[in-house]
Amino acid sequence: MPIELIKLVPWIPLLGAALCGVCCMKPVWRKAAGPISVLSIFIPFLITCGVYSAAKHLNDTQQVQTVYSWIGVGEFQVNMAYFIDPLTMVMLFVVTGIGSLIATYAMGYMKGDRGYARFFMGVSLFIFAMTTLVMADNLVLLYLGWEGVGLCSYLLIGYYYDKPFAVAAAKKAFIVNRIGDLGFALGIFLTYMTYHTVSLSVVTDMARHAVEQGFDPTTADLWIPFLLMLGAFGKSAQIPLHVWLPDAMAGPTPVSALVHAATMVTAGVYMIARLMPVFQLSPYALPTVATVGGVTALFAGTIALCQYDLKKVFAYSTVSQLGYMFLGVGALSTFGGIFHLFTHAFFKALLFLTAGSVMHALAGQLDLRAMSGLRHKMPVTCWLMFAGCLALAGFPFTAGFFSKDTILAEAMVRGTGEHGSTLFFWLAIMGLATAFLTAFYTFRLWFRVFMGPEHFEMGDDDHGADDAHGDDHGHAHEPHEMPWWPMNAPLAVLAVGALFAGLIFSGWMTTNIEESTAQPAVALNIQTDPQTAPAYEIIAVSDQADTHAAAADSHADAGHGDDHEAHRAHGIHVLLKWVSSFIALLGIALAGYFHWLNRPLTDQIAKRFSGVVEVLYNKYYVDELYDLTIVKPLRRLGHGFYLFDQFVINGLVMTVGYLPRLVGWSVRPTQSGQIQGYGLGMVMGMALVALLVFKWAF
Repeated sequence: MPIELIKLVPWIPLLGAALCGVCCMKPVWRKAAGPISVLSIFIPFLITCGVYSAAKHLNDTQQVQTVYSWIGVGEFQVNMAYFIDPLTMVMLFVVTGIGSLIATYAMGYMKGDRGYARFFMGVSLFIFAMTTLVMADNLVLLYLGWEGVGLCSYLLIGYYYDKPFAVAAAKKAFIVNRIGDLGFALGIFLTYMTYHTVSLSVVTDMARHAVEQGFDPTTADLWIPFLLMLGAFGKSAQIPLHVWLPDAMAGPTPVSALVHAATMVTAGVYMIARLMPVFQLSPYALPTVATVGGVTALFAGTIALCQYDLKKVFAYSTVSQLGYMFLGVGALSTFGGIFHLFTHAFFKALLFLTAGSVMHALAGQLDLRAMSGLRHKMPVTCWLMFAGCLALAGFPFTAGFFSKDTILAEAMVRGTGEHGSTLFFWLAIMGLATAFLTAFYTFRLWFRVFMGPEHFEMGDDDHGADDAHGDDHGHAHEPHEMPWWPMNAPLAVLAVGALFAGLIFSGWMTTNIEESTAQPAVALNIQTDPQTAPAYEIIAVSDQADTHAAAADSHADAGHGDDHEAHRAHGIHVLLKWVSSFIALLGIALAGYFHWLNRPLTDQIAKRFSGVVEVLYNKYYVDELYDLTIVKPLRRLGHGFYLFDQFVINGLVMTVGYLPRLVGWSVRPTQSGQIQGYGLGMVMGMALVALLVFKWAF
């Protein structure tokens, strides 16, 4: 297959979006939108597979495909060009592969919905923006895709525009992301001022050379990573910009799976991995990324413990797992971060879609307290969700087990040893604690929904459907299993990925990610002594997946040091595999005891610690804090400006406008229509003119 075909990948979904828009024009065309959207996503997946095979056959792992010259202003030249390397291909496989499965599921989930064609138009437009983002050769094009996925997210979250909570959630997501995107835009401006280019490959090569040569970072080098990471924190819902993602569950469940679990929210992780050398120039950048990621992972994990909304449990789980990814890239384990991004796409999409099946079967019911023992009513959904829960919990040999262990082990490697940092040691401990919480709250949900005595309460959501929708699925009476096509078949594929993607793709991911994000030979590392100020030194680093070892110093016995470090790192990886396996099994066992075998005891404990439960249920009152300290003061300030505008600005304008009317009113009596009055006026005017002439002349 010609490699040049990769240039078509973003444009096919855009064409699909246009055709879905045409389908909106007539109700009889509406049903065609689903197949059109699925094909517009699946065809790019096939192209990606073919181009990947061709590139590997030609041993060509990196190239730029230019579509046309886009912006040219003096020396500032930007092309509509795509940068193709193994990292790009991995992201394309996730976006188009997982995207086509989710879109197929959505054909059944959204069947009969009045906005069916509008929904698939938004999905196809989102895939166009996301593929543009991951394929961009320069920061300007990447920013275009970045803003495009934000816009599509806003449209899809607010899909049910007649529901106030959906509209509020869409606006919240849009506004919070604007905060991060402002930082990202400023980072792009500063990058151009520093490197005189926005080309990703050129910028990273220059930064990599600076790191390898041990150049002292400039002030701009120190600021650029922090501005860029602000955009990453907003898009990937990290503290303190995490509040939009749980509310984004107001959109249809396939949107939650596609946009807010598998693809868009991982854009921040991808951007940092792509610009890793730039982040390494600032000694505080990657530790900050890792710290925010570790804190977010634990913070969101505790909140998920006490949520009763089915989708919100998985939403906070997504925030937590994104924190793991940031911890990975912050610990210089780009392989671990991207590997977890890859596996997470399988099991989190599966979990959201199976949650959607439960919601669909119960007519919109999402409260865990209103359902129990559904395994008899929905056996296929039960075991599909079970596969996803195993992977999310990090059960041994599932996909989540391999990727999560890689991140935790690398953080522990960087936190111990001669050059170890206490920061990374405690971040690794926080990651292990989060792993336990993840296993517990994941199976808390599964045991509550599918195990125990059979009990359910139907919801009252009509799903925005036409009358035929209820007839097709009959969900007005009691829960039922979803049809195999088009709903359960894609979930079966995702379940296979959730269970075996770690085993199948570990070697493939190692090769591809390390080729794309190979670390510089050296990196800035912070060595902090409590008695002295922070000092910086250049140490060797390595990101090999087999050992994940940090190299020793560059003394004469460096070779012996390398062997020792590799052996130590290997030992830590083996130990972490055992520890994380035990933690996962312990979390699952405790969840089974408290939420299946002995639910009354759980209720008693919850009552005894009602204060803690209340705080976690209300998400540490972060939304209320933001409302009190930001939203309400801004509203009061806006109200003050409104009053100033109404009474001062408008008053001045009205006064200026009234003066001509006042003058006209004062001279109106002279316009009586009587000729003697006009004659008198002429005589008085001539006399006045004569007086002025004589005065100036003499």
